Amino acid sequence: MPAEAIAQSVIEPRHASRLLDTRDMSDHRFLDLADLLAPGDLVVVNETRVRSARLTGTRKGTGGRIELLILERLTGDRWEALARPARRLRPGVVLEFETFSATVDSLPDEGRVEIIIDVADPEEAIATGGTVPLPPYFTGDLPDPERYQTVFAATPGSAAAPTAGLHFTNDVLGRLERSAIEMATVDLHVSLDTFRPMTVPDIEDHEMHSEWCSIPEATARAVADARQRDGRVVAIGTTVVRALETMADGEGGVVAGDRRTELFLKPGSSFTVVDLLVTNFHLPGSTLLVLLAGFMGDGWRPAYDTALRRGFRFLSFGDAMLAEKRVS
Repeated sequence: MPAEAIAQSVIEPRHASRLLDTRDMSDHRFLDLADLLAPGDLVVVNETRVRSARLTGTRKGTGGRIELLILERLTGDRWEALARPARRLRPGVVLEFETFSATVDSLPDEGRVEIIIDVADPEEAIATGGTVPLPPYFTGDLPDPERYQTVFAATPGSAAAPTAGLHFTNDVLGRLERSAIEMATVDLHVSLDTFRPMTVPDIEDHEMHSEWCSIPEATARAVADARQRDGRVVAIGTTVVRALETMADGEGGVVAGDRRTELFLKPGSSFTVVDLLVTNFHLPGSTLLVLLAGFMGDGWRPAYDTALRRGFRFLSFGDAMLAEKRVS
């Protein structure tokens, strides 16, 4: 990917970003999303909120600098994080931050650590002492951290934003409502495998890191209602695809509930719930691009070629595309 294709600034308003309809390679603005859908369609968004998960502190006793990216809460006072540098960490090492201390419990693999945060309200301690983690490839300026949250972000739980949702504004939502396009939500906590590059030469050898997801009863009913009226399910982002397909009932609907998912969607995978996908343009070598290749087949290649040729902006603060599921 050419470096100049990576968006290094945000567009205001959010809905002024571009939207490539890959069904006919036509250019649009995201504000016009409703015009590309049909009455009776169901748009599903991820309502997760990005946690202030980046923390800078020191190792107790040595004063050595340590940086953590909190990934998720495992159980009780046990948390998973990425540490930098991790090579000097051992079980029992105490890490001191502005609002709390944490003890290293284990190191599952290089860079990843499990820590114990023994305070009354760890979420509050993290929120007070941490900052919202921006993607490492974004070197631009983001004066307002809320710009890295969607307008429907609710409970904190993610280490990165579901970036396709960043284009939404109240104007977009209003146009969808006036066009008789329904809305529903899922909650998938964006974690390691959503943004970590793949390191194996064969995608079949890649092991997914699990993420927590939840499908509300209302969303399961909304999907069933959409099927009954011949409406299409439109996933806003790859995290929504992963959540819906994880909870698929095998008949085009979904089952409500909470669970962890290790689902790796790739070429050859079955997509039984999602019909259309709105997503940003992703990095080569990522599970997100592999999911897209599974969803739309080789059509992703001319879509990306077109986007690069026309100057679309890639990655988190870039533009978006609308893709249709390949019917074999």
